Amino acid sequence: MDRDSVEPSVTSLPGPKATEWVEYHQETAATSTYVYEFVWDITKDAIGPFCTDPDGNVLLDFTSHVAAAPLGYNNPELKARLDGLDLVDPMKIAGQDFYVSTGGTPETTSLPGPSHLMDLLTDATDHYGMDTVFLSNSGAEAVENAIKICYDHCETPKYGITFEGAFHGRTLGALSLNRSKSVHRRKFPEISGIHDAPYSMAGLEGLREKLDAKHGHLPAEQVAFLILEPVQGEGGYRVPSEEFMREVQAICSEHDIPVIADEIQSGVGRTGEMWASDHYDLEPDVITSAKALRVGATVSNDDLFPDTEARLSSTWGAGDILASIQGALTLELIEEQNLMSNATEKGTYLRDRLDTLAGRADCVTDVRGLGLMTAIEFDTKEHRDEALKAALGEGLLTLGCGKRSLRLLPPLDVTERELDLAIDILETALDSVVGVTQTHA
Repeated sequence: MDRDSVEPSVTSLPGPKATEWVEYHQETAATSTYVYEFVWDITKDAIGPFCTDPDGNVLLDFTSHVAAAPLGYNNPELKARLDGLDLVDPMKIAGQDFYVSTGGTPETTSLPGPSHLMDLLTDATDHYGMDTVFLSNSGAEAVENAIKICYDHCETPKYGITFEGAFHGRTLGALSLNRSKSVHRRKFPEISGIHDAPYSMAGLEGLREKLDAKHGHLPAEQVAFLILEPVQGEGGYRVPSEEFMREVQAICSEHDIPVIADEIQSGVGRTGEMWASDHYDLEPDVITSAKALRVGATVSNDDLFPDTEARLSSTWGAGDILASIQGALTLELIEEQNLMSNATEKGTYLRDRLDTLAGRADCVTDVRGLGLMTAIEFDTKEHRDEALKAALGEGLLTLGCGKRSLRLLPPLDVTERELDLAIDILETALDSVVGVTQTHA
């Protein structure tokens, strides 16, 4: 497959072979959030944002596996660095029981391992004074450990603060912080004392009133943390204003409340900076990362982490050898290939073209984003769903978010040609949404 010339090509979705795979999978799979019946065939050609299904359909993937594949499919440089790896078994170890070497000494080894990944993460967060990392399996675990260390650090922990529209994971503790869809939390027990505020300046004004020492009802000394996504993901790719973030920082600094920045979807170069927080006057005390990192990571400073053994531990924590290698190499390649600049440049190009398209589509009410984290908002959920389905039929993979938005997450090395292909498909998709597209003079 030649990345410079390949184009999406769809005969039918799902085709007969894909249908068989879906049916076979669903025989034993629990009901979950499958968006549509697309099947990636790992034995067939894939490169960059292009992948192939069992029936030979070629798709343009602008989901990057919800930002978990920041370099797309089969990045040549990443594959080249992994080709010399003679895989061993086990590839996962009980990471808090012993350590792992990738050969030689830490300075001379040819491959980075879990220890190098942590070193790279502290380099990437040094401007926030962070020097300590706890690795885990997933973003939800990274969030769980973030709230654990904040509870442990607070002398009288009783409360936590989250925002409307927030999504922080699906484990029970993380679920308590979610405010995006009620179905996520319904009937599950929750952590007590979690307060929420609107993701707006008005919301912060209300939060100030709650924390007011004389007239508020939320004792600041009992608030263990405030958690937020610097750009909301599941909640609709909502990009906050600089004023909003300055006020968040001011409130937390005034009341000595630790800030947890959930960078699981927005981090690792996705917005054109290593962390979305870097765009703002925000000084997070904890950063949670995963997805693009291939493992979960809770990053902070040594003072915030517990100093007692067994307060933090995980069966596979710091012990997924292959994922840690991939994560470290991903961080290195993002820097070496200047992919954060590409995310800024191509993200601006994408939104400029989408703005033009939106001007001819009555169903589109907004285009927004940061770097290569872009959303198209529709006037109704139904129109969004129709556009998503129509785009899939033309060979473009996208995802919904919020109540009626469509999100686009191409790989960080996406090219202008690939963005143009996606725009052409989206234009066709919008034309198929009956009665909502017209040309304005």
